Amino acid sequence: MNQHAKIDIRHSTCPHDCPSACALDVEVIEGRSIGRVRGSKVQTYTAGVVCAKVARYAERIHHPDRLLYPMRRTGPKGSGQFARISWDDALDEIAARFDQAEREFGAQSVWPYYYAGTMGLVMRDGINRLAHVKKYSRFYSTICANIARVGFSIGTGKIAGVDPREMGVSDLVVIWGTNPVNTQVNVMTHASRARKERGAKIAAIDIYNNDTMRQADIKILLRPGTDGAFACGVMHVLFREGYADRAYMDRYTDCPDELEAHLKTRTPEWASRISGVPVDEIEAFARAVGQTKRTFFRLGYGFTRSRNGAAQMHAALCVPAVTGAWQYEGGGAFFNNAGIWRFDESIIEGHDAIDPTTRWLDQSKIGRILTGDAEALKGGGPVKAMLIQNTNPVTVAPEQALVRQGFAREDLFVVVHEQFMTETAAMADVVLPATMFMEHDDLYYGGGHQHISVGAKLIDPPGECRSNHEVLQGLGRRLGAMHPGFEMTPRELIDATLKKSGHGDIETLEADLWRDIQPDFRTSHYLDGFAHADKKFHFKADWANPPFGKPGLGPWSEMPSLPDHWTIIEEADDKHPFRLATSPSRSYLNTSFNETPGSQAREGAPTVMMHPEDAASLSIADGDAVTLGNMRGETTLTAKLFDGVRRGVLIAESIHPNKAHIGGRGINMLTGAEAVAPVGGAAFHDNKVWMRKAAPAI
Repeated sequence: MNQHAKIDIRHSTCPHDCPSACALDVEVIEGRSIGRVRGSKVQTYTAGVVCAKVARYAERIHHPDRLLYPMRRTGPKGSGQFARISWDDALDEIAARFDQAEREFGAQSVWPYYYAGTMGLVMRDGINRLAHVKKYSRFYSTICANIARVGFSIGTGKIAGVDPREMGVSDLVVIWGTNPVNTQVNVMTHASRARKERGAKIAAIDIYNNDTMRQADIKILLRPGTDGAFACGVMHVLFREGYADRAYMDRYTDCPDELEAHLKTRTPEWASRISGVPVDEIEAFARAVGQTKRTFFRLGYGFTRSRNGAAQMHAALCVPAVTGAWQYEGGGAFFNNAGIWRFDESIIEGHDAIDPTTRWLDQSKIGRILTGDAEALKGGGPVKAMLIQNTNPVTVAPEQALVRQGFAREDLFVVVHEQFMTETAAMADVVLPATMFMEHDDLYYGGGHQHISVGAKLIDPPGECRSNHEVLQGLGRRLGAMHPGFEMTPRELIDATLKKSGHGDIETLEADLWRDIQPDFRTSHYLDGFAHADKKFHFKADWANPPFGKPGLGPWSEMPSLPDHWTIIEEADDKHPFRLATSPSRSYLNTSFNETPGSQAREGAPTVMMHPEDAASLSIADGDAVTLGNMRGETTLTAKLFDGVRRGVLIAESIHPNKAHIGGRGINMLTGAEAVAPVGGAAFHDNKVWMRKAAPAI
C-alpha cells in the first residue's frame, strides 16, 4: 500500500529585500524538504497572500545548481574554474590572506561587504561585528533606501506613518512611486479591499503604465524625476480652491503661510510643462484628494532612485499635510516603519568594538573603491581583501565598467559566501556555500508593516552549506576576533537582542508567531504632534540636519527647503536624448530568483520599453536589438514598443545577469554612483542615454 508523505505546516517569514516581509505557512515534507508556501491568514498584513516567486520557493531551495561545498579558484578570475576544498582549508586560507593584507596594508585594507539578500538581523548584520572587532573598513549602506527615508523623515521627524492596514478603510488610496503588483503585493490586497468594500478609488502615480497603474482608477503618468513639480501643482490647486485645511495646518505644521506664498507661482501649467501631466489631470487629482478626507498616500521606493528623490518624497508627503488627511482613519501617509522597531543590535553588530576613526566606505561606490579612486577610498589605502555576503555587486552595483575592472584585479583577494554561482561568486578566489532562510534561525521585522517575528530553522541544509553566522564564527576564531557575539548561537543572539530591545524573549515571540507592534492611532497619525522637537510637520526641510544617516553628502546645500522641482536630475540632452529608468520586475527581486525556472520563464530576455513614435524616429521595430549608452558604458538588449511611457522615456525592468544581455554587459553599465544628497544613495532610475539599433553580429 502506498503511504502518503508526512506534511507538517510550519511558520516562517520571507527574508528577501522587500518591505512586505510576508508571514508564511510552509509545507515541510518528512522533515527534509519543503512543498507549497502560502501567505499566512493569521498575520493581518500578509492576509493570506504572497507573491508567486515565493509561493514556488521549493524550486529555489531545492535547486540542483545550489552551491554545496567550499571551492578555491583554479583558473583566471571570472573563468568559473574552481576545485572543491574542505571548510577548514577554506577558512584557514581566508584568515591567512586577511591577516596578510592587514600586516602589509593595515586593517582597513579588508572590507566586509554585504546587503539585503536576507533581511534577518543575525544573518544580515553580523558581518559588521567582524568589521568592528578587527577594525576593518566599515560599510556605509547606500544602495537602496536612504534617499526616500530622509525625504519622509525630514517632514514627519521619524520613519513611521499610518498603519498600512488602514488602506483597507480608505476612500482614496494614492500609490505613488511604487509598483506594488511587482514589488509589494500586499499593498494591493488592502487597497483592493477598500475598493471592494467601500467603493474606494485607487490612484497610481508613476513613470510608466505598469501593472499597478493598469489596475488604478486614476492614472498619473509622469516624466522621471518630476514628482516634486507635480506635487507642487497639486498643492497650488488645494490652496487656490479652498481644499487646504487651514485649521489643521495652523496646529500641526511649521509654515503654512510661507508654503502658500511659495506655491503661488507653482501653477498646474508650470507643473505640466515639467512633469508632462496635462493641466486638467493635475487639477482633477487635486480635487479628488481635496474632497476625500480619507486619502491614504502609500509612498514608495521609486523616490529613492533619483538624484532629487529626497526632495521629491518630501514634496509628495506635504500633500496630505495640506489637506489634513492625517486626522482621519484611512488617511495620512506611509512609507516604512523603521522608526517603530527599537531593535538594539549592539551584540549582533559588536557596537562596543566600534572605532569611530575607522573609515566608512560607500557601498554604491564599490567600482571606484576597487579601482583606487582616492576620494572614494576616503584618502586611505587600497582595499586588498573582501568578504561578501548577501549581495551580488558584479551585477547590481552601479558603474559596472569600474566594478568589473576592480574585481579583475589579481591583487584583490575576494571571498563570496553564496547560495548560487552568481556573477560575483564567479569572480571570487574562494566561494563558500550558504544556507537559505528555512535552514537557519533568524529575527525579522516588516519594513512595510508592523510585525516582528522569529523565523525558525525548518529543514537541514544540503551538502556542506553553512549560515552566515557560522562562517563569521569560524573566521573570528582564526583571526583572533574576540567578542561574545561570536560565541553565541543564532537563537542566543536573537534572545539577547529581544531582551535588550524590550521585546521579551525568543520563546514568547515564537509563541506569538508574528507580533503586532503598531503604535496606537493617535501616535501613528501624529495627533499629539509630529516627531520633530517643535511637534510640527515640517514643510520647510532642514537638509543640513536630517534625522538619520551621514549628512552633507552630494550637493545638499542646493536642495530646496520648501517643496519644489529640484533640477539636479540627469536631464536628457542632444547627445543623450532619452531618460532611462531601471524599474523592478515582477518575478525577479534584484538578482534573487534569477536562477529559478519559473521566474526565468516569466521574465524572458532583457528588454527596454520605448514609445512607438520614438522607435519610428530611429527606424527601430519591436524585437530589434538596440544598444543604449552614455558616458559610463553601453548595453545591448531587445526593444519593446510600448505607448505607456512619455516620449523620451525608456524603461528596462529588472536586473538580469550581465551574461543575459547581448554582448554580456548588463543594465548597470549605465547607472551612476554619485552620492545623492543629503545622506548618500544611488540614483538607479536617473540616467540619460542615447539609443541606436544594434549592429548585426558578425
